[in-house]
Amino acid sequence: MALFGRVGGGIYTKAADVGADLVGKVERNIPEDDPRNPAVIADNVGDNVGDIAGMGSDLFGSYAESSCAALVVASISSFGVNHNFTGMCPLLISSIGIIVCLLTTLFATDFFEIKAVKEIEPALKRQLIISTVLMTIGIALVSWLALPPSFTIFSFGEQKEVKNWELFFCVAIGLWAGLVIGFVTEYFTSNAYSPVQDVADSCRTGAATNVIFGLALGYKSVIIPIFAIAISIYVSFSLAAMYGIAVAALGMLSTIATGLAIDAYGPISDNAGGIAEMAGMSHRIRERTDALDAAGNTTAAIGKGFAIGSAALVSLALFGAFVSRAAITSVNVLSPKVFIGLIVGAMLPYWFSVTMTMKSVGSAALKMVEEVRRQFNSIPGLMEGTTKPDYATCVKISTDASIKEMILPAPWSCSPLIVGTFFGVETLSGVLAGALVSGVQIAISASNTGGAWDNAKKYIEAGASEHAKSLGPKGSDCHKAAVIGDTIGDPLKDTSGPSLNILIKLMAVESLVFAPFFATHGGLLFKIF
Repeated sequence: MALFGRVGGGIYTKAADVGADLVGKVERNIPEDDPRNPAVIADNVGDNVGDIAGMGSDLFGSYAESSCAALVVASISSFGVNHNFTGMCPLLISSIGIIVCLLTTLFATDFFEIKAVKEIEPALKRQLIISTVLMTIGIALVSWLALPPSFTIFSFGEQKEVKNWELFFCVAIGLWAGLVIGFVTEYFTSNAYSPVQDVADSCRTGAATNVIFGLALGYKSVIIPIFAIAISIYVSFSLAAMYGIAVAALGMLSTIATGLAIDAYGPISDNAGGIAEMAGMSHRIRERTDALDAAGNTTAAIGKGFAIGSAALVSLALFGAFVSRAAITSVNVLSPKVFIGLIVGAMLPYWFSVTMTMKSVGSAALKMVEEVRRQFNSIPGLMEGTTKPDYATCVKISTDASIKEMILPAPWSCSPLIVGTFFGVETLSGVLAGALVSGVQIAISASNTGGAWDNAKKYIEAGASEHAKSLGPKGSDCHKAAVIGDTIGDPLKDTSGPSLNILIKLMAVESLVFAPFFATHGGLLFKIF
């Protein structure tokens, strides 16, 4: 469901968005969400399909899978006669997270009042910080009051004793690593900081330099999140083996309710702006909704960062559970069976993301652009506003394309079934590790590149500073270069990047479910040859 929501929804919304922007803004020089543009209805519907439903199903999937990973690892561990309650620790973490996020909402609605545009983004970030601090206190209390002082877990054939404070640190490091990833994502995608402003400035010399700067920003933004994930993996594994990694992933997602709330903020504001524009409301209202949308765009990028970081930890925890269920004591990367799996696994995200989902968006957007151009050229009085465009045809193009184009990428999530059956558990271990390593990094760079291009465009359009004013106004060559960068980034940040974390999680889940079958009957080709 999450994969279909992300891929299908992403294709739907980005086909409409690219078609509306390229023809409306660049070619016809009319405002965003102008009712004369035939693609605006499909664009606004797509925000709900891709950004709300898709993101919600993605994060909920991560939440469910991290809970399952922790419970599966707990079920194959030995907690001793009197320590069975420790196996319920994942559910305790989830329960505390719900209470914490309910308390956090009070800070947004009752304790702080936003009185200026510049306070919007800090207020949203404050929600994350408050929920993280409260969650840390809640987990400390649960570890102290509800868990036994020590218990044993089964770690790759050995019994490992774990203290309750060690389990607290596993959850806490996942929780705070998520906050670090969120703030790094915010730094690289918010137009309040220099990276996005540099991307906006590069539009002076055209779309090509804008694309170069945006790609460089996305690749650079991978560095700190990967170190944060690596440190959390090392510490949590050292303290509590694979069980520690599983609860670290759950800790990162324990404030998911707050994350989902601030993630939905952007698309809701974007739709409000579209309604204001189509209804012919005053320019001041559109300025306010754009300010809300720009802040929401950054918080949406933070949500994607949480989803990707947690996907790495969840996939690793599921991978550990798979290795345990498949009765593998170690994975040797120098083994040819494992190494070919690593290479193929690292290739799968490129095949799935860049080749399939990007091309799907491009094909759908091509049809949308042709239809919008046709209507502008063939419907008399459309540009003058005396007649209405045919919105239904554009909605049909997005709907048909999303359903048709998501069919081809979906089967590649079933690759573990093929690899495990024909090549065995060793090769499948390599495929899972390779897909995890490359998928996480492509997902982070794609999401942040797209977010930076989007906010660079909004930075020029807002003209809130002297630097921004020197790049505008709307309709200038600099602004058109920013719009082109934004349209390239749209499928990256809302289709290809986010769908990758679902891919690596789904591969890990399938491998775990079929692990006993692969261990007993897998490797048919190697047995034959």
